Amino acid sequence: MFAYLLRRLLGLTLVLVAMTFSVFFLQNVLPSDPARSLAGPMAPLSRVDELRQELGLNDSIAKQYGRFLARLVHGDLGTSIRTRQPVIADIRERLPASLELSGAAFALGLGFATLAGILPLIFENARPLQYLLTVAASIPIFATALLLAYTFWFQLGWLPGSGRMGDRYFSGPTGLNILDGLLKGEPAASLDALAHILLPALALALPIAIAVGRTMSSSLVDVMRQPYIGTARGKGLSESRVVLRHAVRNSSPVVLAMIALQFRLLFGNLLVVELVFGWPGLGFYMVQSLATADSPAVLGVTIVLGIFYLAVSLLTEVLQTWADPRIEL
Repeated sequence: MFAYLLRRLLGLTLVLVAMTFSVFFLQNVLPSDPARSLAGPMAPLSRVDELRQELGLNDSIAKQYGRFLARLVHGDLGTSIRTRQPVIADIRERLPASLELSGAAFALGLGFATLAGILPLIFENARPLQYLLTVAASIPIFATALLLAYTFWFQLGWLPGSGRMGDRYFSGPTGLNILDGLLKGEPAASLDALAHILLPALALALPIAIAVGRTMSSSLVDVMRQPYIGTARGKGLSESRVVLRHAVRNSSPVVLAMIALQFRLLFGNLLVVELVFGWPGLGFYMVQSLATADSPAVLGVTIVLGIFYLAVSLLTEVLQTWADPRIEL
């Protein structure tokens, strides 16, 4: 196991380096100019040239990438061209918002998925639910987010549709507002944060619930038809023990693979949902950085999201091996 983890970590590090180089290369060949963005649209050409020299943009791509790697080794992601702050400080400021939103979305998504996966085992005629999931799966994430915002915020006014909190200023030790409200003895702050997170979390949770729920349902139905399920019932095990001990465990590798896939897709969906709901997280920061050709910020967020992405892949492989001993590392 240790040798496997070492090999995988080395491989994932190489993947991360290749990922950063791809983003770095694409940003340099695309027709965007960070110096022009920094100087402003009305700045004279001489000022733009001066900034290009200061930022080292006139050097070759290989030289610029080498400087980036040298800084990265020391934990320096550079300075954002747009905010003029260290990128690592910008990320540290926005990361809790994205973590809180992702965690809420995943909890909601897995809760709905469990219901969607188990209901067909309880009710024989669950076709209406299957049809509903099929239709819902065809709706793109931006349409879901806009529909939720329009219905529950703009039309009904039941839930706020922008930001993390109301007018109050609030900060806590973890940066997770719902948790910090409880830690500081301010339940009103937690409720306010909960109300703000519901719509964006629901928009992110629906694709997870649909994909994982459909996979869980079909996998559980297939497993329940296997001969060893009949053998387990013949031994006198209760139906709940048959489902939990045999069906759930034997279907879990497929379900875990789908959960991991949805977790990876969640990073891409964050960009859309945070933009729609004005959620001040890494996704919103990434979109603003792309719009202003802020190369250091884009690379910094790419690295952070890439580390999460690769960590999820590694964790999934380990969990699948635990769930199914036939899988060899």
